Amino acid sequence: MKRLALTPFLVLLLTAVADAQPRRLSRADSLRIDSINKLTQQDYKQMLQQLNITSTRPGPSGNPQAPNAANSDESKASPYTTLPDPLLLNNGQKVTDAKAWWNKRRPELVELFDREVYGRSPKKTPKVTWEVVSTTQEMNGEIPVTVKKLVGHVDNASYPSIKVDIQLSLGTPANAKGPVPVIMEFGFVFPPGFNPPRDTSRNAPPSWQQQLLAKGWGYAVIVPTSFQADNGAGLTQGIIGLVNKGQPRKADDWGALKAWAWGASRALDYFETDKAVDARRVGIEGLSRYGKAALVAMAYEPRFAIGFIGSSGAGGAKILRRVFGEQVENLASSGEYHWFAGNFIKYAGPLTPNDLPVDAHELVALCAPRPVFISSGSLTVEGTWIDAKGMFVAGVHAGPVYTLLGKKDLGSTEMPQQETGLLNGEVAYRQHAGGHTTGPNWPFFIEYASRYLQP
Repeated sequence: MKRLALTPFLVLLLTAVADAQPRRLSRADSLRIDSINKLTQQDYKQMLQQLNITSTRPGPSGNPQAPNAANSDESKASPYTTLPDPLLLNNGQKVTDAKAWWNKRRPELVELFDREVYGRSPKKTPKVTWEVVSTTQEMNGEIPVTVKKLVGHVDNASYPSIKVDIQLSLGTPANAKGPVPVIMEFGFVFPPGFNPPRDTSRNAPPSWQQQLLAKGWGYAVIVPTSFQADNGAGLTQGIIGLVNKGQPRKADDWGALKAWAWGASRALDYFETDKAVDARRVGIEGLSRYGKAALVAMAYEPRFAIGFIGSSGAGGAKILRRVFGEQVENLASSGEYHWFAGNFIKYAGPLTPNDLPVDAHELVALCAPRPVFISSGSLTVEGTWIDAKGMFVAGVHAGPVYTLLGKKDLGSTEMPQQETGLLNGEVAYRQHAGGHTTGPNWPFFIEYASRYLQP
């Protein structure tokens, strides 16, 4: 396991594709993985030196049978007594109207998340020029669809040794009479030898793309790792490395989650030029680490109309102060630190999660007043690592910001039973009976999104 550098989140993902058989790693693949691990450890140590941290606390194990297994006992999950108040200014004054939220409190929260959690995006990033590589007419199920393969070429004139391209695909109903809503997914590229899971039963449900097409909507898939690698070794490459001219990050520089969100914004730039897409009605969806990225993108990019946040866990919609499942110590380890600002590591070293000036409910609140659908799987199938209740609690505590802005909150502070959704407000939540996937919640999300995306 050490050789493959698998994080518990990747273990969850590979569990979701358990029907696929991994091939034996070639010598070249093994050498490449060893090189990535070595460079990651070097970068991690360099960041610890910047922060003057000599050691960090180890996180719990995602293996329930391990001696240091992550807590899954709800009675031990909430040692904290309060959460940061999203409507309390840094000076202690209460926010009582929308103007104070937009002009004062929201900028404060953005600054705190930038400095302490996700990192600061550069004030200026290179221009992206979109190329339509191919346009084909296809059938997806019984629906004719126009499929475009696109590449976003990032201007690297400032540092030509690093080349960055964004991979994006777009499918829209071929018979549409005008621009259509589009839901864009952060798409996984599976390791060599693995294939995405397939439902081969006789009555297999339509794919998420087919469900959207049946609604008259389009779909898109952006590949985050095409422009920022999912490891610490990649921090001197990709868009982060290009902006930094190949040098290591500063402690408050952006991490991969903000970089992936940046790429999603550049895809929106393209959609605004494509007559097949109604760019005012584009949603963002992601699962697992890409659920985190989808929530970050939704929080920071006001042009996204709706978010479908799948099993995002810690670093996404889960309350970080909860001692249940994945912990800050896991996120701040060498396997996951690259998702965040270097400063975030402090909360697994000299500081604790209770010292964080913000928590996940305030990230959800940054999406207000736009609708956010928080999705999770079954504790017995997906497991407890994700902390379904921790994500629900974040939705609850984001509610006051939504109501301040004239929108509806979850409508309950009691977590609903599995398969019972809270879908009447701009904050929505549903736990399905499946595993680490958004699949079973797609029909419910589409019905929910119809209230906001239908003309």
